[in-house]
Amino acid sequence: MLTGSEIRRKFLDFFIQKGHREVHSSSLVPANDPTLLFTNAGMNQFKDVFLGLEKRDYARATSSQKCVRAGGKHNDLENVGFTNRHHTFFEMLGNFSFGDYFKDKAIAYAWELITSLEWFGIDKSKLYVTIFKGENGVPRDAEAYDLWVGQNVPKDRIFEFGAKDNFWQMGDTGPCGPCSEIHYDMGVVASDQGHTDCAFGCDCGRYVELWNLVFMQFDRDGSGKLTPLPKPSIDTGMGLERLAAVLQGVISNYETDLFTPLIKRAAELTGAGQSPATTRAATKSSRVVTGLRPVQAEQSLAGSKSAASLRVIADHSRAATFLISDGVTPANEGRGYVLRKIIRRAITHGRLLGQEKPFLHEMIFAVRDLMQDAYPELKESADRVSKAVLAEETRFANTLNVGLEKLEEILKSSGGALSGDDAFRLYDTFGMPFDFMQDAARDQGLGLDQAGFDRAMEEQKSRARASWKGAAKQTANPAYQQLPKSEFEGYRQTRSNNCEILAIIKGGQGAQELKPGDSGEIILDHTPFYAESGGQVGDRGWFYSDDHNSIVAEVTGTYYPIQGVRAHQVVAKQAIRVSQKVDAVVDTAIRESTMRNHTATHLLQAGLREVLGKHVKQAGSLVAPNHLRFDFSHFSGVADEELKDIEDIINKEVLRNQRVEVIENVPIDVAINEYHAMALFGEKYGDRVRVIKIGDFSTELCGGTHTGATGEIGLIKILKEGSVSSGVRRIEAVTGEGSLLHFRKDHELETVVAGLVGATLSHKTRKDGAPASEETLASPAEALKLELEKKDAEIKRLARELDQARMKSASSSTANIGEKIKEVRGVKVLTHRVDNLDRAQMRMLVDQLRDKLGSAVVVLGSASDGNVSLIVGVTKDLTGRIQAGKVIGPVAQKVGGKGGGRPDLAEAGGKDAAALDAALSEAYSVVESLLT
Repeated sequence: MLTGSEIRRKFLDFFIQKGHREVHSSSLVPANDPTLLFTNAGMNQFKDVFLGLEKRDYARATSSQKCVRAGGKHNDLENVGFTNRHHTFFEMLGNFSFGDYFKDKAIAYAWELITSLEWFGIDKSKLYVTIFKGENGVPRDAEAYDLWVGQNVPKDRIFEFGAKDNFWQMGDTGPCGPCSEIHYDMGVVASDQGHTDCAFGCDCGRYVELWNLVFMQFDRDGSGKLTPLPKPSIDTGMGLERLAAVLQGVISNYETDLFTPLIKRAAELTGAGQSPATTRAATKSSRVVTGLRPVQAEQSLAGSKSAASLRVIADHSRAATFLISDGVTPANEGRGYVLRKIIRRAITHGRLLGQEKPFLHEMIFAVRDLMQDAYPELKESADRVSKAVLAEETRFANTLNVGLEKLEEILKSSGGALSGDDAFRLYDTFGMPFDFMQDAARDQGLGLDQAGFDRAMEEQKSRARASWKGAAKQTANPAYQQLPKSEFEGYRQTRSNNCEILAIIKGGQGAQELKPGDSGEIILDHTPFYAESGGQVGDRGWFYSDDHNSIVAEVTGTYYPIQGVRAHQVVAKQAIRVSQKVDAVVDTAIRESTMRNHTATHLLQAGLREVLGKHVKQAGSLVAPNHLRFDFSHFSGVADEELKDIEDIINKEVLRNQRVEVIENVPIDVAINEYHAMALFGEKYGDRVRVIKIGDFSTELCGGTHTGATGEIGLIKILKEGSVSSGVRRIEAVTGEGSLLHFRKDHELETVVAGLVGATLSHKTRKDGAPASEETLASPAEALKLELEKKDAEIKRLARELDQARMKSASSSTANIGEKIKEVRGVKVLTHRVDNLDRAQMRMLVDQLRDKLGSAVVVLGSASDGNVSLIVGVTKDLTGRIQAGKVIGPVAQKVGGKGGGRPDLAEAGGKDAAALDAALSEAYSVVESLLT
């Protein structure tokens, strides 16, 4: 029996033998594709190739791609663990053709691989295939039907379905086409509805989709029109976990060796017993409860409930390990929010098994041990990932405790039932398990609005689907698609003469010329201009005429409209035409400033890793001429002393004037495994890469421009450090002339400070009274801090005195309040205006007046800076007849506000100070109406 790892390797080897290039899995964070929440299919990393935006040096590829489907439109997280085949993280096996072979070979390869005894040898009698029947103006895929028949698939095993099942599209527009699926009959035992004699097409779980072959043959435009692609392509996908279940002869993916070691480790960490019999019971029970709400399913699992929880933990630990390893950190929005939900759901199931201590961080090492051969990056990242998960476990424990307090408050104040909205808020914000809330409500004799909870859950899923529209990228502009790659000469020079203008783009359309003043894009056959990528901004400069003297266009930026083609964004100074020759000249001042900042970024990352630890990884960057910005993974703020250490270390490298070594055309595996080069966040790498090496201090994969030696940087000055999101920090810094400008500004500030606090600087003495030496004199910063502390203390003293004076004035104003006290139906009521008092002072005054009057309702109002504060106090003996909260509501409405509080004390605010006197006068009638 093949292991999961052997299945993965055998799939890739088959297609390598068929002339395909093995391509390593891309990150779970889609590179340069904000339309996707996570990488969710094997074709994601090839999307730009299919769209014509990118060109590769191979036309056939095969991969085993890491995928996550747990958010956006693929939001079925709650089903994971309770069905045989739902997962958050899975691996997608695939083969791809970029305008090379089409349906004939795709179908032949697929059938050979899964049925040949030399390969997977699956019983043909258990296989079914589907094709597109034709729908919405698109004809039936007769070609695919004939090709399957040509593989000797019986005609009664070929089924035809509509667009919902057998037509694939990348987005609302772009590449699309029919698809053909291979299904496997798992047998009657796999039916989750107890069917014993159902036919293919039944959705009871017996017939499992194994492999999907997508035939990209059309391009859909904005109007919905389909145009045949000039080079049709192939995109296939087969889940490794499903294939392993078939080849290992088990019903559930969780019974394969891709999961059983993780389930065993989860049982050890949570103290839950797990046996093969229990696993089979869970599998059987999950079939019975498929189609129920997850919570209902969980309750129905009964004896196998622990097995379901162990499956959740096993699955979610895989997702958490790979997501954090790829740079995602727990957060309250976007990708980080989905990761947080996955982690917290696993923790919750650990608690259902009785484990209330942190345990999930230990599961990370089990995932590493199981999958490090296929994904060697886990060896380095496991420690960092485990720390991140432990931090989230600790944070969640605190959050859950707060949630328990909230639940108690809600249950005490609920009127017979826990509302669905409140239950969902506790579930979504505090991670409160639904069944826990159900039990707590039942214990207090209360119901729970399950329909309201379900509605709130569905609304959240709808919001998630709306937030992530999916792969909506457009195909490449035809004006760029047929152009050859621009030869880049900018590593060697900043001026290239006799460059031919290959194309002009104006307003998104091809043009023959630009007139003076026109803006457009120009493509040259060779150029020294660096196009924006890897965080480095594009070059600026000029195009000169062929007389080498007059400027014909100003270049304001450079970028890649498609890979390999450099577009120069220009403003024409003279008429400029296609086929014209120009001299392309980079602004060297801007280029050199950018180079200094880029090399400094490499030093900064190495310095961060040396001071903070090897868990630090780049999470984004900007390299501009005037500054640099570097985002990195770290779970706490960087202390001032640590920042100083980092600054010292990297500037020592600058002073060493170390040569910046550029190593071209290095095989990617040599760069990673022998040079130990760091890969940059969000970048795609080919088979051969460029390595930037700075002594033994820093080695990175990088296509940017750099200084020849570190001394050319001048000096690196860190300006600030802060948080970008949970687990991601940001440093901003300057180099070269930017550092000089910063020091000049600091010197100017120091001069001003010296003038303000000169006495402190010039007359500081030692503790023994003797004059201080020059070495012990306060620095301008220390002197300013001392002076500000003195001023702050003085301001606080004056503020206290002012508060005391106001309180004294307010208290004295109540000395003669007899005429303001009115008796309303036997109750004394006092209203009084006390402007410029804060809430705390008003509460103190209310207490004084209640004590003074013995039994009364006291209403105070204060106006300050146009805002109104109100407070109502009721003595304890009267709260049975009248409550402060009911008094303050109508009074607050008069000043445009609202409020509430306890029966004996309530507060409110308002915005209409002019209406305060009338509102206070109204208080007597409000009390009277309440006593009626």
